[in-house]
Amino acid sequence: MLQTASIIGLLKTLLIFVLVYTLFKYLMRLFAPFIIKSIAKKAEAHFRNQSAPKQPSQNEGEISIDKMPNSKSSNNDVGEYVDYEEVE
Repeated sequence: MLQTASIIGLLKTLLIFVLVYTLFKYLMRLFAPFIIKSIAKKAEAHFRNQSAPKQPSQNEGEISIDKMPNSKSSNNDVGEYVDYEEVE
């Protein structure tokens, strides 16, 4: 069965879209501050947990010196140095 589009059906569809959009807009105005606050609190807690100082494994007053290894991994085979003269 073939149905044809009618102006009334188009107007109903457009009216539904407008009502849903308007309802969504007003609900977001009401609930957006609460949503943003909860997201901000979660982010703040996450950053606080990341930046919390770790408990040292040493006793207070004990000194420990950690040295970096002297092995440098530099590549001396990067190319040939070319001396140049400035031409005037």
